[in-house]
Amino acid sequence: MTKHEQILKHIRSLDVGSKISVRQIAKALQVSEGTAYRAIKDAENQGTVSTIERVGTIRIEKKQKENIEKLTFAEVINIVDGQVLGGRDGLYKTLSKFVIGAMKAEAMMRYVEPENLLIVGNREQVHKLALESGAAVLITGGFETSDEVKELADRLQLPIMSTSYDTFTVAAMINRAIYDQLIKKEILLVEDILIPINQTYLMTNAHTVEKWHELNKRTSHSRYPVIDETDQRLLGMVTAKDVMGVNPFVEIEKVMTKQAISVTSKTSVASAAHRMVWEGIELLPVTDANRKLQGVISRQDVLKALQMIQRQPQVGETIEDLVTRHFEDVSTSQDYVYRLEVTPQMTNHLGTVSYGVMTTIVTEAGSRVLRKYKKGELVVENITLFFIKPVQIDSEMRVYPRVLEVGRKIGKVDVEIFHENQIVGKAMLMAQLIDR
Repeated sequence: MTKHEQILKHIRSLDVGSKISVRQIAKALQVSEGTAYRAIKDAENQGTVSTIERVGTIRIEKKQKENIEKLTFAEVINIVDGQVLGGRDGLYKTLSKFVIGAMKAEAMMRYVEPENLLIVGNREQVHKLALESGAAVLITGGFETSDEVKELADRLQLPIMSTSYDTFTVAAMINRAIYDQLIKKEILLVEDILIPINQTYLMTNAHTVEKWHELNKRTSHSRYPVIDETDQRLLGMVTAKDVMGVNPFVEIEKVMTKQAISVTSKTSVASAAHRMVWEGIELLPVTDANRKLQGVISRQDVLKALQMIQRQPQVGETIEDLVTRHFEDVSTSQDYVYRLEVTPQMTNHLGTVSYGVMTTIVTEAGSRVLRKYKKGELVVENITLFFIKPVQIDSEMRVYPRVLEVGRKIGKVDVEIFHENQIVGKAMLMAQLIDR
């Protein structure tokens, strides 16, 4: 086990809510402060540690993917740029919902439950009642609270926090953060479809070509990752092409493809699909930051995942959803044509269509017309917008995609956008095609 892995294991063993520092980790495990810092940052990326301004770095409970829409109180502090007045030990807890305190105390308490966050102004009696009901408190307007309430928060391990923002702004900021998390929830990552290492057929540097033939006969697979026997670090990949006509007693290290392309568990499935198509890879190893093998993903698994994404209802609405929802197919027998009306959300501060929306329009039109020519999934490789004119809000645009080339792996589309019979945009799109 490397020093980096030892530190991560040590951090996971700490109680939730424990404070962590670079100096403390370096001293406890006798490593350099640089090594400790890198490991703490890695733990933060993994979701087991959180750094909060004016509080420090603490061990938090890793949220499961299905609970991604729940924020921890530590995350709330970051969102509202606040400070902790009391109850620091409860920062790792998640809130189930937030309640805005804009009524009499008795009426307000009917809505406050355990695991809630009460957003309220300078009302000390309400702060106390909320804590006694099992809810955390966020005080708006930059106000403080009494020492008695702070002590109660410490005793109950429920955070009481303060922010300079007003109640409405705070509620909007938290709501936006939850909404962003819901959008992220829909992004499929490699870790969601990973075949773990204990279920992966693999070879080690101690094996010979004979072992490849043995595995091939048993599994019918022809591609295997090769790892170091001692530390499970990825050394390369071996395929049928590498062992063809080779003596069975030759070491696998001598015939394998070294410097194998790999991805991490946090890589998006769309990005992994693009690499597999571009490089012509059927099996992709998945490694951690130290190149230690975690498992593999296959081309077949990636295709199934991409098809599943299309069938999955989107919880959070992105700009892409907004644009594509307004796409209307008005094609004729001669041309593919799409109609689109410019809504306020599609415009920039000048009231004209934003460049990002123009790119989305080109992507959507090009993707739709390519799917009419070839069934399967596609990943956009390149977009060149070489002509663009301002288009005002409430204007109607017509989009004319024209396929220039469709091959086995590549599709090229020319896209022209018109408003009132005048060209307002012209672009070229190239996409990688993935056969089903």
